[in-house]
Amino acid sequence: MYIVTGAAGFIGSVIVEALNREKPNTPVVVCDWLDTDDRWKNIGKRVVHDVVAPEDLGNFLIQNEKEITAIIHMGADSSTTTTDMDAITQMNIRPTLDLFDWCARRNVPYIYASSAATYGDGSKGFEDNNDLSELLKLAPLNGYGYSKHMCDKAIVTRKSQPKQWVGLKFFNVYGPNEYHKERMQSVVAHSFRQIKENGKVELFKSYKEGFDHGGQSRDFIYVKDIANLIIWFLDNPKVSGIFNIGTGEARSFKDLALATFTALDKKPNIKYIEMPEDLQGKYQYYTEAGMDNLQSVYTKIMGKAYKFHSLEEGVTDYVQNHLDQADPYL
Repeated sequence: MYIVTGAAGFIGSVIVEALNREKPNTPVVVCDWLDTDDRWKNIGKRVVHDVVAPEDLGNFLIQNEKEITAIIHMGADSSTTTTDMDAITQMNIRPTLDLFDWCARRNVPYIYASSAATYGDGSKGFEDNNDLSELLKLAPLNGYGYSKHMCDKAIVTRKSQPKQWVGLKFFNVYGPNEYHKERMQSVVAHSFRQIKENGKVELFKSYKEGFDHGGQSRDFIYVKDIANLIIWFLDNPKVSGIFNIGTGEARSFKDLALATFTALDKKPNIKYIEMPEDLQGKYQYYTEAGMDNLQSVYTKIMGKAYKFHSLEEGVTDYVQNHLDQADPYL
C-alpha cells in the first residue's frame, strides 16, 4: 500500500488521483485531517483503502509495516508567514525526519516535499546541488523555508537511508484542489475569481529596481506534472536525491494573468496594487528552477527530457476543465 500524508491537501490529493489512475491494484492510505476547510472534497472522488489521522500514523505503521510499498510525505504547514517555530518544528521538521528514519530502518521508498523557499532571495541561485557544502550556502527568508531546508540538510547527512529517497523542491504550484487554501491559493485561482467577479485582475506593484509592475517572475508548475513525476520516481526506484520540481522557465505574473484572460476569452484588464507590508522584504522577485539534475536523470532512463505543461497549457486546462466547471475538483 501507498501512504500519502497531507493527502486531502492540494498536492497530496492530486497525487492520490494519479495513484488511483496509474497504480489501481495498490491500495492508497490517506493520512490527514478531513474536518478542516472542506478538504475532504479533494479526495471525494478517490478510492481510498483507509484514512489515518496524523497523530495515529505511528501506530498504523507498526501494525501494517509489511504491507507498505512507499510513503509519500506531503503533509506540512505551508504558510510562509508563520512565525511560531515550535509549531513549525512539530508540523514540518519532526514528521519529515521521523518518517525518513522509519523508511530507512525498513528499506521502504520515501518521497517528501521540500520547497523552492529553501533558496531564499535567490541570490545563491536555484540549482539543486545535493552536496552539504552547497546546501549550507542557502538562506531561507521565512520559517517555512527554514523548516524544509533543515530537513534537506539533515537527510543528506543521514548514514542510514532508504533504498530510495527523493526530496522535491516545489516551485510555484497551481492547479485543481487548492480551493481550501484561501489567501495562499495560486495567482491563477485568484485571477479567475477576480475576472469573474470584477472583470479585472489585481497584481502587486514592484518595489525592486529592474522589475516592472507585474513583472515579478516565478517558475510556475502545474500540479498534474508533479503527480506525473512522482509516479515516475516510484517506477524508477534506483533514483534518489533532492530535485527541483519546476519547469526551468520563469514567467511573469502578468503573463499568468494574461493567460487566464485568454482561457476565459476575456479582454485583459490588469490593475496594480500595493503589496501587504507583511510580504515586503520577504518576497521572491524571481525564481527559475535549475532543471539539469532532474532532466539528465530522466533523459538517461527515458531517452528524452520530461515535457512540462507550458504556462498557457496549464492555465487553460485548469481554468476551462476545473475552475470554470460546476464541480471543479479533480
